[in-house]
Amino acid sequence: MKILIGSDHAGYELKQKIVSHLKGREGLEVEDFGTDTSEVSCDYTDIALQVGRSVAHGDADRGILVCGTGLGMEIAANKVSGVYAAGCWNKEVAALSRQHNNSNVLTLGARVLDEKTAMEVVDTWLATEFEGGRHIRRTQKICAYERSANRAFNNGQGGQVVIFDHPLVQHKLSIIRDKNTPVKTFRETVAEIASLMVYEITRDLPLKMIDVETPVTRTKAYAIAGKKLAVVPILRAGLGMMEGVLNLIPNAKIGHIGLYRDPQTLAPVEYYCKLPGDIEERDIFLLDPMLATGGSSAAAISLIKKRGGRKISLVCMIGAPEGVSVVHEAHPDVNIFVAALDSHLNEHGYIVPGLGDAGDRIFGTR
Repeated sequence: MKILIGSDHAGYELKQKIVSHLKGREGLEVEDFGTDTSEVSCDYTDIALQVGRSVAHGDADRGILVCGTGLGMEIAANKVSGVYAAGCWNKEVAALSRQHNNSNVLTLGARVLDEKTAMEVVDTWLATEFEGGRHIRRTQKICAYERSANRAFNNGQGGQVVIFDHPLVQHKLSIIRDKNTPVKTFRETVAEIASLMVYEITRDLPLKMIDVETPVTRTKAYAIAGKKLAVVPILRAGLGMMEGVLNLIPNAKIGHIGLYRDPQTLAPVEYYCKLPGDIEERDIFLLDPMLATGGSSAAAISLIKKRGGRKISLVCMIGAPEGVSVVHEAHPDVNIFVAALDSHLNEHGYIVPGLGDAGDRIFGTR
């Protein structure tokens, strides 16, 4: 089990004692997210959100947060979708927070708990499992609300479909839907939409605390914590999205997958696949503007998995329900991000209303 632990300046001393208390235990990995001193004031929100995002993102199993009362950390962490933070003041409450609520983040108050009680709470919370049963129905209702609030829904097997309804994305999507939009504008707008989408998709990247010397003083700041990323466009239309993604994450490694759709069977045919050598270590963004039948995307994901890739997100401009079903039937672990989920496919396999053939419109070959 991997545990992330963080505190503000008020919780620093207790956090250090908890780290010492847990380190060296068999089967337990502890990562300290800071802060690293009680002498410099820092905002509990920064630590709570970073630990919360990492737990929700699956980079750790659980998190422990410490501040003066535990309340600020609890409130802040619970703003992160997928975090279920519980402030606990004795071992009985700690046990119930796991048994009944399946809490994945524990918050503690250094000013209101003595060291002995704090360690009892931590040990009980880590050792207690979720009971399930009638409590599953209640926790699932929380998850359902989170998905509706975030414009995302689950396929019932693990993968999510996330729809970006940001006004800028929807405005630019209208531009590329218009059949009269010229090639130059179409190409530029596709890249802009890709940038806006990846900005949101990377929201949960883990951060680490660093020291920075400003022109005025030294301070604490944050940097991306060494997360390895890969961008893999499906040729050729996916190339239109690549520039927009790389504008925001220029250090990502790039792969390419060549597939075309047989005009008779609509089945994908592979003609090229070149991926980074360390693809198994990277979070992978698979780019394809149109998720129509889903065959090409599902085949591309299979190619990546055969070469060791594990954490894959499919990023598309427009999707059809048929394509979503095909991808999630083959790969229920893959999250799908789209700017719009349209009505259906027509008899030729095109998305309705869609925008036509994205590759032809990007490269001017229609």
